[in-house]
Amino acid sequence: MSLSESDDQRNLERLRDLCAGDGERLDLLEAGFVLSALGSDEAIDLAPFRQHVTSMASDLADLVHRRGANPESLAEVIARSYAYRGDSETYDDLRNADIVQVIERRKGLPVALSILYLHVARAQGWDAEGLAFPGHFLIRIGIDGGRHVVDPFHEGVVLEASDLRKLLQQVLGPDAELQPAHFDPVTDRDVLLRLENNVRLRLAKREDWPAAARSLDRMLAIAPDRAELLFEAGQINTRLDKRRAAIAAYERLLGLDTDPGLLKQVAGLLQELRRGLN
Repeated sequence: MSLSESDDQRNLERLRDLCAGDGERLDLLEAGFVLSALGSDEAIDLAPFRQHVTSMASDLADLVHRRGANPESLAEVIARSYAYRGDSETYDDLRNADIVQVIERRKGLPVALSILYLHVARAQGWDAEGLAFPGHFLIRIGIDGGRHVVDPFHEGVVLEASDLRKLLQQVLGPDAELQPAHFDPVTDRDVLLRLENNVRLRLAKREDWPAAARSLDRMLAIAPDRAELLFEAGQINTRLDKRRAAIAAYERLLGLDTDPGLLKQVAGLLQELRRGLN
């Protein structure tokens, strides 16, 4: 069954509700499912996908009960028992950033797989968060006072300092050294933005501007007061000749306490757009 515009509006409102508050801890999995629904042309029955992740969490709880708590248990359940892995072969496939299709295909991008790992770890009562590691999304799991860095893309391997240094040097060059900032936690809101930004960038690369604009609407439902997103919404709606939508985005941006240079630029763009409506 195809989706109507009212279905999309209800899903966008649901996404806004899920992302309300400070954004430190959100229901990442449910928000990911709503993003999948918004990105699909057909209605999706999410119940089997919710049950699938519940089964993974139950299997982890059973394994921990039998063998004790350790970060390798995550990989044993998610990567080995359920066969999840990173998609290195078709990395830029849009399905790799769609939680429903990641579950169907058992592969995806680092941030998409991380949402599954974070949800299952948190269901176990473990502290789990995304990390601001450059170029490759990682997560950190806290168990009984110990903290462990896990790479969901590479089958949930637990990374030691030497592994992290090697990974960093692959991204930033042979002289790069680990810094404390590389291990700063990121909010759940930023995890969702990173997931959807993968979609937006790929659509923009294809010059599919209407779809890119819809992706940006989803990002603004996640983070309605991000100046860079509102600026881009103004630009992309201007490109699509949706002047009223562009004006609305720029007006919202002008209400923010942000870079004065950007605000001056936006005021000029807004003046031009309003002149074009007369």
